[in-house]
Amino acid sequence: MNEDLQIICIGSVLWDVIGRSASNMRQGSDVPGHITRLPGGVALNIAMTFARFGLRPVLLSTVGRDPEGNELIEACEALGCDTQFVYRSEDLPTDRYMAVEGANGLIAAIADAHSLERAGSRILQPLTDGSLASADKPFKGAVAVDGNLTAALLDEIARDPAYDGTDLRIAPASPGKAERLMPFLRAGRGVLYVNLEEAGLLCQTTFDSAPLAAAKLVERGAARAIVTNGGDAAADAIPGSIIAERPPEVLVTRVTGAGDTFMAAHIVADLGGAGRAEALSLALDAAATYVSGDIPS
Repeated sequence: MNEDLQIICIGSVLWDVIGRSASNMRQGSDVPGHITRLPGGVALNIAMTFARFGLRPVLLSTVGRDPEGNELIEACEALGCDTQFVYRSEDLPTDRYMAVEGANGLIAAIADAHSLERAGSRILQPLTDGSLASADKPFKGAVAVDGNLTAALLDEIARDPAYDGTDLRIAPASPGKAERLMPFLRAGRGVLYVNLEEAGLLCQTTFDSAPLAAAKLVERGAARAIVTNGGDAAADAIPGSIIAERPPEVLVTRVTGAGDTFMAAHIVADLGGAGRAEALSLALDAAATYVSGDIPS
């Protein structure tokens, strides 16, 4: 992989507050466990994986000028991310994400990405003002976009001719924001990374398997669809071709960030020249390693 390759991550950069317990949990459970605060957000999780592969990803997001924001920017730089183009405002506090995980998986999560939504298109200015690109010289590299952006801003990216030469990779961030990716289906632009539930929401149905979901997304207009399904087979579909593979069986110790790790590892494999089957396999291996706890958060 070329260490000079420039890759941009657009979306949420925030603090993850994660409570984990070794117990099975349900609504109302009150159990012992551990609570951690770590740099997170979909865009940053993807960027951190890029950094582990030797790249220096550029972050386009918003981070407050509050103490939490200053600490987060320092942490991002220490993790190998370029933060010089992050939009920072005195009026917008640093965003946060809170999740509770039990032995039976994710119990509940709340994403407070209101500052990112309020910042809107201001986070994209470096792509038009000449800092990273301009109307005359659009960015031609890979760009990972997450669904924490507003629906209006995602629609703008999906339709803007300035992104015609960009290798767009898009993730919804959560099932609750999956339908924000509809403009990319309509435009036939970018590679969609979704799980089975998110694929169902985009297609307004339910699916029994990732290959069926990926095929339907392509039928509905997606240029390429990558669909995961937990411990069951994942799929990569393009018009006329579907490949699938089951992930390795591992002991799951965490789930938050697994999809972002999968996406980033898949992009790195793609950019490195791997074939579709090899890229899918490498991404599944990376996600399995992550959920088993072998890669630091």
